Amino acid sequence: MLSYSGNPANVPLTDSRLTFVRGDIGDADLLRDLLPGHDAIVHFAAESHVDRSIDSAVPFVTTNVLGTQVLLDAARAAGVGRFLHVSTDEVYGSIAEGSWTETWPLAPNSPYAASKASSDLLALTAHRTHGMDVVVTRCSNNYGTHQFPEKVVPLFVTNLLDGKPVPLYGDGGNVRDWLHVTDHVRGIQLALEKGRAGEVYHIGGGTELSNRELTGMLLAACGAGWDMVTPVEDRKGHDRRYSLDITKIKNELGYEPRVPLEHGLADTVDWYRDNRAWWEPLKARAGR
Repeated sequence: MLSYSGNPANVPLTDSRLTFVRGDIGDADLLRDLLPGHDAIVHFAAESHVDRSIDSAVPFVTTNVLGTQVLLDAARAAGVGRFLHVSTDEVYGSIAEGSWTETWPLAPNSPYAASKASSDLLALTAHRTHGMDVVVTRCSNNYGTHQFPEKVVPLFVTNLLDGKPVPLYGDGGNVRDWLHVTDHVRGIQLALEKGRAGEVYHIGGGTELSNRELTGMLLAACGAGWDMVTPVEDRKGHDRRYSLDITKIKNELGYEPRVPLEHGLADTVDWYRDNRAWWEPLKARAGR
């Protein structure tokens, strides 16, 4: 199903290698028809915007938890081989120092993160209970082209390109690791092809920034100053810092992030600058 943030313009519908079916992962009858004969499932489908989950958690539980279980059941019934479940570092909560390993206890602090933690556990349970070939990946904050402009990087860039201010939560000291989408996809491909069943793999970018530092980089890239920043009240339950240890995926699967943050951000800003026809209708529809 294409939710409010889904965009058919992002999908190469004319590519002969692709069959696009518009449906819902919660539709068991549809999945029963679609899944037989497939070798693998890469499960990206999720509601993912934390602020929206704080306003209303029900869509997140419906898609991320119930939808994942329906998809797991359908995959098992159809005899699909590998099931790769894409998740997030937010399932761990917040870490003051050091980095999480894949065995760290889950302690989510937002409805979004709790729904993803639940879906992770359901996926891993399918491996342990039913012997399904399940692999889970957990990534850090993604950025890149074609990202829906409610996420921080495209929101800030598009606002600044339009001469509008950008909101900075609290003191701006919340720290995130930033991962270019192409590095993320490459990590997923490695986990799909070579990951061990029943295992979790972290996919990180290796570059930690406070939100204030990221804001400074985006201001500079857009030719704007700090007068374009509006401090806003901090998000409820806002995690202070995320940090993934990516030793396991490096050692087992040969993953290394390749896109330096400075280059990736510059390319991302250029793309949004050159593709107003893509993002302007999305922001107009969302009232942003």
